[in-house]
Amino acid sequence: MARATSLLPPRGRPRLTRALGAAALVIAAVAGCGNSGAPAGDAGATPAAAGAFPVTISHAFGETTIPAEPKRVVAVGFNEADFVLALGVVPVGVRDFIGEFPEDTRPWAQEALGGAKPEVVGGNEIDFEKIAALQPDLIMGVYSFMDQAAYDTLMKIAPTIPAVTEGSTAATWQEQTRITGKALGREEKAEEVISATEKKFADARAANPSFEGKSLALDFIVEGTAYKLGTDDLRAQVFDGLGFDVGPTTETLSDERLSELDKDVVVVVGVPKEALAGNQVFQNLTAVKENRVVYLGDYSTEFSGAIGFGSPLSLPYAIDIVAPQLASALGGSAG
Repeated sequence: MARATSLLPPRGRPRLTRALGAAALVIAAVAGCGNSGAPAGDAGATPAAAGAFPVTISHAFGETTIPAEPKRVVAVGFNEADFVLALGVVPVGVRDFIGEFPEDTRPWAQEALGGAKPEVVGGNEIDFEKIAALQPDLIMGVYSFMDQAAYDTLMKIAPTIPAVTEGSTAATWQEQTRITGKALGREEKAEEVISATEKKFADARAANPSFEGKSLALDFIVEGTAYKLGTDDLRAQVFDGLGFDVGPTTETLSDERLSELDKDVVVVVGVPKEALAGNQVFQNLTAVKENRVVYLGDYSTEFSGAIGFGSPLSLPYAIDIVAPQLASALGGSAG
């Protein structure tokens, strides 16, 4: 979902600029206060497995032990809420997705939310005071890009799970699901969710055999700059999962390098078709001349949101949107 880079909107690597030392002082006071108005977590229909706790998870900053089944989970990763929801837990706090997509109404998560409206606990910056006020017993931040200082501050509030490894490369969606399952004591449920999502990919590949092995250029345009996304970015995972060769590395492309987009199929996200009409380098691509280009709109679309979340809830939704369009671009039949 899922690999991420420090590419900018709709999914960028934020800078945690809040003064952590000052925040820690506030947290110490807030954490001791009750907050009966905060929404309660929902254990859902799938409780934690018997004997699952305590559980210890290794990560970029060491290890975190979760002593008992969490009841109040805060999701500080940008896509974290979906993974918690997929395992039957409604978080009491969530991180703003940032960008143009209205994540509060994302269709793939509404059933799991069940009408709940978790508290927003930050956007570019984590709001430590809000998190403390929610009195969580677990903070999930696998896709939060938190640094050591933020982790140390959050650990003063509740057991915190950051990225598995340091840097800008995040876990795959399967890895993130398994980490979340372990933290919630729902590892069996996590495997069920992974299997169901992988079956969705397999069914789409079977319905569209023309996808297998075809090269695909994923052209994200942010404020006039073109990025060719590789599998080191979580938004490429839906195309990789459908059988396309996306390439491993995300690169920034100058106009002189746009010819590198000339693959079996080109996918454009961020601008409409009309915005590229005057770009002669792009228009001279063989894929463009042969109508092997899929334009998926700006960053406010449901497709953009779905691949940005890159979760077991959103990926099936993204597949249903994009597979028919890719099949049409390749001259095949929609799956």
